Amino acid sequence: MTWIAAQLATLAFTVPLLHTRTASAEKVRQAAVAGAFYPADPQALQTMIDEMLAQATPPRIDGPILAAVAPHAGYPYSGPVAAYTYAALKGRTYSRVIILAPSHFVSFDFASVYDGDAYATPLGEIPVDTAFARQLAKTCHGVHLSDKGHTPTSAGPEHAIEVQLPWLQRVLGNFELVPIIMGDQSYQASRALGVALARLIHNDPATLILASSDLSHYHTYAEAESIDHKTLHALAAWDYFSMARNFQSRVWEACGGAPIVAAMIAAEHMGANQAITLKYANSGDTSGDRSRVVGYSADLFVKSAHAAAADRPFSLTAEEKQQLLAIARRSVESAVRQHESYTPAQPGDETLNQEYGAFVTLTAHGGLRGCIGYTSAVKPLYMTIRDTAILAALRDPRFHPVGIEELPGLNYEISVLSPLRHVMDVHQVEVGRDGLLMKNGHNEGLLLPQVPVEQHWDRTKFLEETCVKAGLAHDCWKDENTDIFKFTAVVFSDHQP
Repeated sequence: MTWIAAQLATLAFTVPLLHTRTASAEKVRQAAVAGAFYPADPQALQTMIDEMLAQATPPRIDGPILAAVAPHAGYPYSGPVAAYTYAALKGRTYSRVIILAPSHFVSFDFASVYDGDAYATPLGEIPVDTAFARQLAKTCHGVHLSDKGHTPTSAGPEHAIEVQLPWLQRVLGNFELVPIIMGDQSYQASRALGVALARLIHNDPATLILASSDLSHYHTYAEAESIDHKTLHALAAWDYFSMARNFQSRVWEACGGAPIVAAMIAAEHMGANQAITLKYANSGDTSGDRSRVVGYSADLFVKSAHAAAADRPFSLTAEEKQQLLAIARRSVESAVRQHESYTPAQPGDETLNQEYGAFVTLTAHGGLRGCIGYTSAVKPLYMTIRDTAILAALRDPRFHPVGIEELPGLNYEISVLSPLRHVMDVHQVEVGRDGLLMKNGHNEGLLLPQVPVEQHWDRTKFLEETCVKAGLAHDCWKDENTDIFKFTAVVFSDHQP
């Protein structure tokens, strides 16, 4: 790590800024981290890439690869993982590659599509698809033609796009580039960009979207693996909404989190239905230093005829349910009687340690006494139940806090939510099976799967009432700017046989 940092520090002062474009000269973004992140000598660079590609053994991919993720650290560290992404692309034909990347050195609040004519590497120049770039900036609010984030500054040269290019040159040959650096990392920015890209690409099989991202930064080896596999679990479940939330709150980490989310949204709109992680590792696997590592993954988003691992039903065993009910009851009793937060022992069960959204509902004498939950995966399930049980008892604004005298009469119902999956067609929503989360801008509302059954609603009424729960017009589900997410729930209570 220190060698690369030193090289970057040197480059910040020795790499000249690009000259202003003149009427006769093309505007070319020159290689800025050659000799630091990867070899500057063309032959040495080709040899390094080819050797890493030869070591990568991705599985056979069934169906078109619409988008991908590759890490962007120095080749000695992330190269063995990035090679899996590029080995999977080898032999496929793409005439246009759209790279989505974060900004490491410059702050701005839009997506910057390079306004020049080419990007250069030691292997040659790659022309920018200027027509596509102009059209994207014209049609998508928050996207601008600019050299912001692309042109090296005194703070340092951006590497997240550049380090991907020699790989692409080796495996694809000639192609046009659409380089985009995302200054706005919000979910709404990712959504807007992803939807706009899908519309402009219009199912063109010769276009690839590539998200440039590393994962967690500077944790111990074990901590990095724990954090990163939470991200990869959500990715496999296609739950990009929870990913976006947790990236923004820093519960999970990926410096290119917004590019990953935007790539998933675009791929989904073009028919992708399967997320595949080809390889995961971190810098400790190559450097030997496991005290402060960076995580890397190689991922694909595929339109597969045999997919849908993300739709596998979620379930809990009877023992797991009993453990969660016990945690809920002890948490409420401790909070009400002792005014202390109960700390449950960490279960040995893998499922209870995995992040899931969940609600705890309290009833007394047949009536609702409190209900609060986490709508997406934030904490391990057993800790989510601890938190939401306490919140339902003491913080539901519809009720006064539960008193000691009420504790013996409380009944506990737990709803554990599956990962959230975007609804592309409302006919996919099945009353009695699915819960709904509706989001438009900052407005958001959720109804659990049991609600429409209890209220005898049909699908349309369910959609309308979820809109109302979100504080939106009853027909907001018809608005193209509204996201509808569905989920299933494992619902159980302490008064069930």
